[in-house]
Amino acid sequence: MNELPDPVQYAVPAFVILVLVEMLIARRVDPSRYEPKDTLTSLLLGTGSTVAGALTGGAVVALSVWLYQFRLFDIGFVWWAWILVFLLDDLAYYVFHRLAHRVRWFWASHVIHHSSQHYNLSTALRQTWTGFFSLSFAFSLPIVLIGFPVEMLLFASGVNLIYQFWIHTEAIQRMPRWFEAIFNTPSHHRVHHATNPRYLDKNYAGMLIIWDRMFGTFEPERDDDRPRYGIIKNLGSFNLLWAAFHEWIDIAKDVATVPGIRNKLGYIFRPPGWSHDGSRDTSDTIKARWREQEPEAGLDAVPDAQDTRAVRHGA
Repeated sequence: MNELPDPVQYAVPAFVILVLVEMLIARRVDPSRYEPKDTLTSLLLGTGSTVAGALTGGAVVALSVWLYQFRLFDIGFVWWAWILVFLLDDLAYYVFHRLAHRVRWFWASHVIHHSSQHYNLSTALRQTWTGFFSLSFAFSLPIVLIGFPVEMLLFASGVNLIYQFWIHTEAIQRMPRWFEAIFNTPSHHRVHHATNPRYLDKNYAGMLIIWDRMFGTFEPERDDDRPRYGIIKNLGSFNLLWAAFHEWIDIAKDVATVPGIRNKLGYIFRPPGWSHDGSRDTSDTIKARWREQEPEAGLDAVPDAQDTRAVRHGA
């Protein structure tokens, strides 16, 4: 393999500095943007994610290298391949991210990132500990099979992750219109983290918001509907282990207690909030009630009937 630097390692010091800078700004502008216990939880979750990645990253790389021998094309490190790999990696992230909000198995791993009720740069560090277990890495493997070198894909994925750091802030309101039209921005991503019915299951973008615009999942942020952050039923504590594993625990409880194999599979692979007796809420039911209570909601973009979101039963 050709040696390419890990961009995330070089970016970590900048992450820490920017978090500190934003904290200082927040003390002057709006101290409520940072809550010490919440920030500490985010930092510890980020540290745990780094450890988990170090323990499992070698296996992912080894699998990718093994699959590369079955590639369809020998693309190599030509200049145009860099453009394509960034586009394909970002599209793969969009697909993963969308499914991570629609399939409870993937949501159990991803929910950790949405569990803070605050939205600041420290929230970006709130990353999963169980991504390897949930097989989230599999969404990028087709890029290797096409014939893009593994190290090229790893570099592109690292840049994508770095890009997503700065969009976790309320300090930046809007970017220039052309930028908002193409790229993911703090405004677009605030929508994604919001639990307002209007915003559920929207703006899955990594770097490029064009995928949401193309596939009907884009929703602009509105000044008359400010985002409320967290998950539908918030954790209620800053317990580190509960934040990391609560959804897996709830899945295990549901599977253990519900009758019938079909129902058991439903609690694993159906949308978050699905229940065999209809006693729980999915984002569909939440949005349906909202549309009934807010007639003008029907003037907005027609929601995707399959969009489901951060609706969780339990804690």
